[in-house]
Amino acid sequence: MLSAEDEREIRTSLRKVMAPYTDEYWMRHDMDHEFAWDFHDAMAEAGWIGICIPEEYGGGGAGVQEAALLLEEVTGSGGALNAGTTVQVGLFGLEPLVKYGSEEQKRRFLPRAAEGKLQVSFGVTEPDAGTETTNITTFAEKVPGGYKVNGRKVFISRAEQAERLLLITRTAPRDAGAKPTDGMTLFFTEMNRDHIKVQPIPKVGRNAVSTNMLFIDDLFIPEEDRIGEEGKGFKYLLAGLNAERIIVAGGCLGMGRAALRRATEYVKQREVFGRPIGMNQGIQFPLADSLAKLDAVELLIRKAAWMYDNGIPCGKEANEAKYLASSWAFEACDRAMQVHGGYGYTSEYHVERYWRESRVQRIAPISNELVLAYLAEKVMGLPRSY
Repeated sequence: MLSAEDEREIRTSLRKVMAPYTDEYWMRHDMDHEFAWDFHDAMAEAGWIGICIPEEYGGGGAGVQEAALLLEEVTGSGGALNAGTTVQVGLFGLEPLVKYGSEEQKRRFLPRAAEGKLQVSFGVTEPDAGTETTNITTFAEKVPGGYKVNGRKVFISRAEQAERLLLITRTAPRDAGAKPTDGMTLFFTEMNRDHIKVQPIPKVGRNAVSTNMLFIDDLFIPEEDRIGEEGKGFKYLLAGLNAERIIVAGGCLGMGRAALRRATEYVKQREVFGRPIGMNQGIQFPLADSLAKLDAVELLIRKAAWMYDNGIPCGKEANEAKYLASSWAFEACDRAMQVHGGYGYTSEYHVERYWRESRVQRIAPISNELVLAYLAEKVMGLPRSY
């Protein structure tokens, strides 16, 4: 487990890098729908973008413990999900490539990714499949020298900036194999704009990073850009799921703490009827309750991350951390908005942005309802409900 000294060093170093990127900076980028390139480049220059890529490929060789802490600090700085998504891909997002890519692929891509010079997006979700990944219909047809791909993807972050796309497709129909997961193939393809149309989707928040629909028409992918064996892509895609849950939980924790910090500062200063509203138990108790919940889920995140880094099965803990962190972070943001009164609904005080950006983490990367279904079936032994 990370020592207290290591944790302090990580937090201190990150706060120095993030200091220039204030709430006002992120509010402006959110309102202008502008990707935060200067923030991204500052994080890359400081070596944070590739901390989880193995050292032999130019990365930091860090584990999930460091990654979750990093995302907590990044979102907790006031950048919330806009800042978190800007750097999150490098935090175990390339795990399928690290674990299952060829040595040639690793040498070709990972050093640039570690330097923050390779922009990557994930092409998994589809309009009619959602989180039922085995139901995707994007199809890669074998042709001389590679594959020709046609299909659609939806809710794809960073597609406008991406140079490469981690793309899951079918290479055989769903009913052709013994299991629905058979016949799925994973590629790390060039984002060829002549054959991939990127269409931004208007949304309620996290607008510094666009969310997109992808229309893929006759995209040629050379065989050397296929990850692992044909038909085994679903297995490769699962490589980083528990890590993702834990890291996302860290980001949620940061947003909850940022909201609680702003709420606490505000209620100490805001006076109504001749007294600060922070004197009232009706104000104190919800904020204190959120403090206790965020402190509790921090311990669960740390435990899950330690288990992952030490090779201990942690599906239960990773899913619980994501579920509780996203639920309690949003609750903290909602309470921060409430104690600000009408001001909480304005952009000036920033808590409305935290509120908007924390809300989506109850839906993505997996809905909290599916987390409960997993716990009920896989942990408690109840019948499968879907």
